[in-house]
Amino acid sequence: MFVHVGVQMECRERHLLIAVDLSFTGAEPRFEAVDDSGVYPLNDRYAAECGYTFGILPLQGFLELRASYLSCHTDNKVQQLFVFFLFLFVWKILTEMAMLGVTYALNKTCSPTLPWAPREATCEANYMEVRFCMKCIVLVLSTSDWQVVLQRDGVVLPPLNLSEASKQGYVFDLTNGRLVFRTPYGQPDSFSTEVISLQVNGVPVEVVHATLFSRQSWVVLMVDLVAACSMRHGYVIWETPEVLHPLVSSPHEAKVSVGINGELLDEPVAEERGYIVEKRNSTFRIAIPYNTEGGYRKSLVYGELYEFYLFDLYLEQITAEDDNVDTRLRFYRTLATPLLPRPLFTENRTVQEEHTFTVYLGSVPADVRLAAVHLNGRECTLPFSNTSSHTITEVVHPNNTHGYTLEVPFDDPVFSKEDAAMQHRLNISFTLMVLPENEPFSSQISVMALTDVSPPTFDATCSESGIGFKLDHRPFDYLWEIGIGSDLLSSELAAQHDYIMRNDSQSLQLFTHGYQYKNITLKGFFGTFEILVRDPETSAVQSSAVKTCPFTLSVVCSTDGRMTVVADLSLAIQGRGALGRTHLIDRYCRPKESDDTRVLFSFPLNSCGSTVKVRLLSPCRVAIQCTYPLAGLHRLFSRYRFESEAAGVGSIVRSNHSAEGKWFSNVNAPL
Repeated sequence: MFVHVGVQMECRERHLLIAVDLSFTGAEPRFEAVDDSGVYPLNDRYAAECGYTFGILPLQGFLELRASYLSCHTDNKVQQLFVFFLFLFVWKILTEMAMLGVTYALNKTCSPTLPWAPREATCEANYMEVRFCMKCIVLVLSTSDWQVVLQRDGVVLPPLNLSEASKQGYVFDLTNGRLVFRTPYGQPDSFSTEVISLQVNGVPVEVVHATLFSRQSWVVLMVDLVAACSMRHGYVIWETPEVLHPLVSSPHEAKVSVGINGELLDEPVAEERGYIVEKRNSTFRIAIPYNTEGGYRKSLVYGELYEFYLFDLYLEQITAEDDNVDTRLRFYRTLATPLLPRPLFTENRTVQEEHTFTVYLGSVPADVRLAAVHLNGRECTLPFSNTSSHTITEVVHPNNTHGYTLEVPFDDPVFSKEDAAMQHRLNISFTLMVLPENEPFSSQISVMALTDVSPPTFDATCSESGIGFKLDHRPFDYLWEIGIGSDLLSSELAAQHDYIMRNDSQSLQLFTHGYQYKNITLKGFFGTFEILVRDPETSAVQSSAVKTCPFTLSVVCSTDGRMTVVADLSLAIQGRGALGRTHLIDRYCRPKESDDTRVLFSFPLNSCGSTVKVRLLSPCRVAIQCTYPLAGLHRLFSRYRFESEAAGVGSIVRSNHSAEGKWFSNVNAPL
């Protein structure tokens, strides 16, 4: 319920909640409690002693106060009506040089929605509060009759009257049949202990042990009081022992209910939101998912962008004692996650045909806003002017994030005239701000686009021993792949096929003799070699470099197992027309062509009396041979077939020769 502009008050089970919009408070807002005896400023110490908890919640944008129904200055009407009077002081800004202090009177009457249990305790963020039903004792004794003894580490300290105890921060109140004991955390006479279970580490517990007593003639009344609260400062997992202290609760079965922001949730609702409440031996473990409803998320700049989550956990633990009286224990704890990296992502969505850079910046949290964009070093503040050719559009997503789409045409003034006509490069720096602190950080991306770009072009030359290719590198040649047949050109491929290749920052050079043979005659033949230029994404051939060169024939060994040889036999055989009558070992293998000095034979390797040897030994006077690497040999006349990856190396041997190793050789000797 709103009682003033920017001020909301709401009655909860055991406290009044006041939330004040931070945009309404100005600088240094403060609360004051009011009763018939005066006005009491609520500083940190006094608030903890008297049952008030307050703090600024920047994620929610509120200043929040929780006031216990049994707080010091609340009018308690027989435990059924609780009347609160408070002042809220804020500064109102009139001008840049002037402010006005304004005090707002706040009042609220609350009735508990849940009946009071005989024993109740609350573990607030800054104090512990224990409540007992003591109607019979209060009827015969006044507050001035009581004294208190504190115990720490087994040592009993000297007794104090309640006024002296109050000066030390221990508050006792006997009113309307109920005893209230309240103490801030960290008191000199408090002590810490650990409750151990078998499956979890020890859970730290802060304990204050006080014994309240009164002597009336021959009657001594004593009340043993223990305030104990779990001090586990978890992130999104919180633990509390089932038995905080032997004098607080018994080892009977306990029931735990959880909620958030001061409201308990029904068990099905808690399960639907992902809460996990489990008991491991003697310890309750509560786990809360990051994205649960009612939690708060915050961005933070720590060099880079991070995020963390806050949860105002509310937990109720009910224990049935031996006397069939329930003890209710309530916890209020703010849980926080550690800092979690929150990277943004950038995506290049440019379509070159549109001649416009399109870049998307995404996964931007709701509390982060884009403040400026630097394009090639030039700052462009937001919003862009109507005269600029570049635009930016915000894209909102349902998961509480948003993004930005930046569009910059290729002809935008941010590109200098010195830029290459075919190349446009855009360096983008997004400057973002985390709200409301206005903490800046940046995200960068560099994109490049090419216009009217042609595939690489090779220069090809012929020499006596092979075909050479040369490519002068351009900055954008990486956009294509260079291949030989179906294989990508690499140093490994060149070594495998005996190509000579050199590739440096200036050029690519390739020399090869492994070409296709065409039109073989006595005069020679034509060898052809082809280099392919492909699109790396589709493997489609964009262009090719083909070169055909004439060569003088000696021995050609084809990949399909055919030998073609031109041999000069003028020194061995004399007489006109005698060369045409020469033959190989098989007398029916005659030359395809001959002249006065040379003959041309062409025949399959497994014919004409040829021999196949893995280890070659040739006693022949004149022999011709083809040599193939075994590694590239797929078939060796299996079913009269021969198949090799590469052409063989041919030679004419005119003297005794031996060679050995991992080679297959075919030898033929003419008569």
